Amino acid sequence: MNAIGMIAIGTVDPPLLTAIADEVRRTFRHPVSMLPPAPEPAFAFDERRGQYSSVLVLRSLLDRVQPSMIRILGVTAKDLFIPMLSFVLGQAQLNGRVAVISLARLQQQFYGFPPDPELLQARAIKEAVHEIGHTFGLTHCTDVRCPMSLSNNVHHVDTKGHVLCTACAAVFNEHLDHLRAGDDPPGAAG
Repeated sequence: MNAIGMIAIGTVDPPLLTAIADEVRRTFRHPVSMLPPAPEPAFAFDERRGQYSSVLVLRSLLDRVQPSMIRILGVTAKDLFIPMLSFVLGQAQLNGRVAVISLARLQQQFYGFPPDPELLQARAIKEAVHEIGHTFGLTHCTDVRCPMSLSNNVHHVDTKGHVLCTACAAVFNEHLDHLRAGDDPPGAAG
């Protein structure tokens, strides 16, 4: 089936998941399979930081990849980090199979503003496309309007769009051709 699996890690608003799935399906031209939700990632909680390790969350997602899935995207409301950064909006294996996004810092409430579901949806879609893009071999783009541009904060997320730029779309199409031919895409690990 070659679907992209999508899974809520903990509690995530179902309509938001559906909107993310629709854009992932459109952008990457693969069906999206919704998996049963995973429990809150207590195993990844770092008491010292008060955040959740995105590395540990990615490892747990590897256990959920099914043979019919080419990729899997986790979505969590928990605030994620990697040791070298104070937070991450998401993380993915470059040319790998798993990615995760965090909704924590995409929500207006995080910054003391009233909730804005439409803005949250727009931001979540961009970050989902960004992280899934990494799994298809896309690296950070210098075009600030491209969803593959690096976002260090939510203002950067708001600057970019959700549609891949011409250069990133070309790289994705090349990657897709290799997948369809059954060989390893350029730069694929192992």
